[in-house]
Amino acid sequence: MFLRTGCSLPPKLALIQEPFCQSWATAESTSAASLDIGLRKAGWHFMWLTEAHSCIGIGRTAESASSKAITTGLKKIHLRFNAAELDLLKITKYPGFHVARVILRTRQIQEHGSLGLVDEMILREHHAY
Repeated sequence: MFLRTGCSLPPKLALIQEPFCQSWATAESTSAASLDIGLRKAGWHFMWLTEAHSCIGIGRTAESASSKAITTGLKKIHLRFNAAELDLLKITKYPGFHVARVILRTRQIQEHGSLGLVDEMILREHHAY
């Protein structure tokens, strides 16, 4: 699981987050299903959206190729959404380089049950500047 920097979480939900790229962190040692359970117990919502992004990355190592593919995919997640789930990671090795293909699924974590409220909050924040 990946969480956008600044993603609000319930106070009692302790997730270990490691920075991944400029505006994303990995939620270590958790799956989408376990995160969903924790959020529901806290009265929050974990929305499973249909938007997905398939990206590839090329690198000298499997790790660099997968990191590039994931970073590219995370950049495609719309700013209004604050979470992403890694659905597929496939690495193919070629002589001298690796190719990673990833599919990232867009997710949303929030206290309220309506995505419309997310749009209102974003508009309010934008107009405040």
